[in-house]
Amino acid sequence: MKHYQVLSALLLYPEQILLDSLDELDAILAYTPELQPPLQPLFAYLRQEKLIELQQNYVATFDRTPSHSLHLFEHIHGESRDRGQAMVDLMEEYKTHGLEMGGDDLPDYVPLFLEFLSQLEEEQALNMLADAIHVLAYIGRKLTAGGSPYAGIFAVLESLSPVAAEELSEPPVRDMDEALETFGPGADGVEPLLKTFAGGPQPVNFYPKAAARTTAAVMD
Repeated sequence: MKHYQVLSALLLYPEQILLDSLDELDAILAYTPELQPPLQPLFAYLRQEKLIELQQNYVATFDRTPSHSLHLFEHIHGESRDRGQAMVDLMEEYKTHGLEMGGDDLPDYVPLFLEFLSQLEEEQALNMLADAIHVLAYIGRKLTAGGSPYAGIFAVLESLSPVAAEELSEPPVRDMDEALETFGPGADGVEPLLKTFAGGPQPVNFYPKAAARTTAAVMD
């Protein structure tokens, strides 16, 4: 399951420690040689470019391009209140499997999610990947269209998934100010996106499957 850790590391903001570890990461992938070809352009890119250029490109790719966002639920819920509940549920899923979050990352941050998969048994990891693959493939398609070497990571995830990715519709557009204006803060002052709703955590739904079936029927 170490290949998920490799993918997670490659998708992090580039630091010198990552560049110094590229040979080690490539060696780990030798145990799953079928995953290496899609990642070779990324390894070559990380080895050839200067660190400052890698960092600038990373910010432009993932932080300044919403369709490339590395936050899974942003592609489904936008900034609607549903995203908050989805993150609460995913955080509970992490805790159930003994993963305690640290730092400032949101639970739907893709490198964190991949690190989580690496801690699971193979069947569990594949089930979680299958739930998320529709969103991950959407990001991958956007990166491929932009010619980004990072697209290879998402191609690998698609190849690992036990189910084929379905098309993903564009997320609703609603920023935090609009959400507050529409819903207002809760009685405890918690903003809508971070509120835990009645009934407690629910099963994690990365993709609105009912909507997907409707879309597929229309396309047919």
